[in-house]
Amino acid sequence: MNIKLSFSPVSQVQADLMVVVLDEARVLHVVDDPAIAAHVERAASGFREKTLKREYFATLPDGARARALVVYWSPSLKSWNLWENVKTFTARALRLARDYRYASVALLVNAADAAPLLGKVVEGAVLGAYTFDRYKQEKDEFLQKEAQLTIVCHPDHQADAEARRGRYAWVSENVNQARDLINEPGAVVTPAFLAERAGEIAKEVGLEVEILDPAGLKARGYAGLLRVGQGSPNAPRMVILRHVPRQESAETIALVGKGITFDSGGISLKPGDHMWEMKGDMAGAAAVLFTMRTIGRMAPDVKVIGILCCAENLPDANAQRPGDIFTAKNGKSIMVDNTDAEGRLVLTDGLARAGEEGATHIVDIATLTGAVVRALGPSVAGILGTDRGLIERVIRSGENHGEAFWELPLVDEYCEALKTPYADLNNIAAGGLAGAITAGLFLREFVPEKAAWAHLDIAGPMFRDKDWKYYEAGALGFGVKTLVDLCERFHEKE
Repeated sequence: MNIKLSFSPVSQVQADLMVVVLDEARVLHVVDDPAIAAHVERAASGFREKTLKREYFATLPDGARARALVVYWSPSLKSWNLWENVKTFTARALRLARDYRYASVALLVNAADAAPLLGKVVEGAVLGAYTFDRYKQEKDEFLQKEAQLTIVCHPDHQADAEARRGRYAWVSENVNQARDLINEPGAVVTPAFLAERAGEIAKEVGLEVEILDPAGLKARGYAGLLRVGQGSPNAPRMVILRHVPRQESAETIALVGKGITFDSGGISLKPGDHMWEMKGDMAGAAAVLFTMRTIGRMAPDVKVIGILCCAENLPDANAQRPGDIFTAKNGKSIMVDNTDAEGRLVLTDGLARAGEEGATHIVDIATLTGAVVRALGPSVAGILGTDRGLIERVIRSGENHGEAFWELPLVDEYCEALKTPYADLNNIAAGGLAGAITAGLFLREFVPEKAAWAHLDIAGPMFRDKDWKYYEAGALGFGVKTLVDLCERFHEKE
């Protein structure tokens, strides 16, 4: 989609569909066209009097600068803030334009204090126009190839508007590419495919890259990936991507992503219902990969290491068995009580590598537990960790971009549930309670000493069954926006 900026008065802007968002607390638009202003006022009255609930739509007479007008009312979406509502309304307006075949859309954020919302409009447009139709015979590419969005801005905000458009378009493009990767079948996105894509991205945006195949993993003692992947014909990989800033950075952030490209559960086989969704069990690695692509071009002033832990969990004659024991890189032995608790096993390797890279701050991101979905539902990710400052930073970064995290406690008492007489640790907790917390406690055993650590369990907001906010059904690319913001603002004073 072509996104343009206009700094002209509304009376000089021509479009098939003009879009206005109303809010009780803030005025986002200035309209100097009397006919359009009258419609907007009529809409505002209808919303306030509750005779209108969803939107106000009007076709305009011949000779008007716009063929049609749609007005949205932010208080009608009670679950989110104005920023999220603007994104949602932008996406709705573009889908309305698609349905009516309105090729040009103009959205007004030209009031004096509306400048911060311009980036949200761009984000809503890019994410809202996304569709995954690669395997469909019939495609509707109207929004991607024909539609044009003009964002009407205040004339004094030109430099700021250009910067916001560039930043949010680039981040949103990478969110969409993460969605593509997660939506692809597991037969396409294998560990080798992820590694190859990472190599292409590193070359594209100037990142350092290192890829470890099974021989490299074995030589370096990364047993978790090898054990999880040994039942699959698609061998595991570890990918290390590095952004090195121009000036030396005292801190190094390591982003560690779970990349199980398909998770059958292994010998501890999952139920068949909705197992197809386990093609998305690499959503954490996808978030890290496209965070690295984003920051490769944005070049924040902090060193960032992206580590992708990629394997496929299948049950053949070579697969690990329940009761098998192996020793992790840090010397702790693990009994594999349940082969479907495999994500934490590959993350032990990623955490070890983060320590070897000198990470001062580690954030791992994984579709780790069904327990977090039962606790927090499909809209909120869980966060646990050892460093208060890092946890608060992640939560704040998520709030900046509409990705919600809720902190769960690391309850030391529950460590008892991870004990087994046969090894240092069991890979699942006895009793099956507090699964998200005990998974965090398991991972804590492998966090390098002195590193600040936060664990993000994104099993809930990995997919949506139905359209939600500005996302169509399917993968959300959850976590990219949060991790980019974390790295981008890492040295800002709080």
